[in-house]
Amino acid sequence: MNYPSDLKYAKNHIWVKVEDDEAYIGITDYAQEQLGEILFVEMPEIGDELSKGEEFGVVESSKVASDLVAPITGEVVEINEKLDDEPEYINENAYDAWIVKIKIADKSELDELMDSSNYETALA
Repeated sequence: MNYPSDLKYAKNHIWVKVEDDEAYIGITDYAQEQLGEILFVEMPEIGDELSKGEEFGVVESSKVASDLVAPITGEVVEINEKLDDEPEYINENAYDAWIVKIKIADKSELDELMDSSNYETALA
């Protein structure tokens, strides 16, 4: 399994890549492996507000539908439209296949996320 050290991780298997005041959000390699073949990704609309701890979408796989829960608060500024046609891209490269890009509302929320070694330990 791959857990890039430049990302932050939530307990619910969501990763966050911070770039200045914005963040890319996706699901981890572990999550995509557990889900199996991803068939559909339900994403929010541009302009939607994500609230930390609240559902913002769904990933449907051959096994199950899994809610996406926001690890931090912010406004959706972009969605990964590639996933509309190729949801399986998450299976191919979980850390390139981000789901949403948000403008971060409160950077202090990032302090509550795990680094890669703590996330890997939490999975053990």
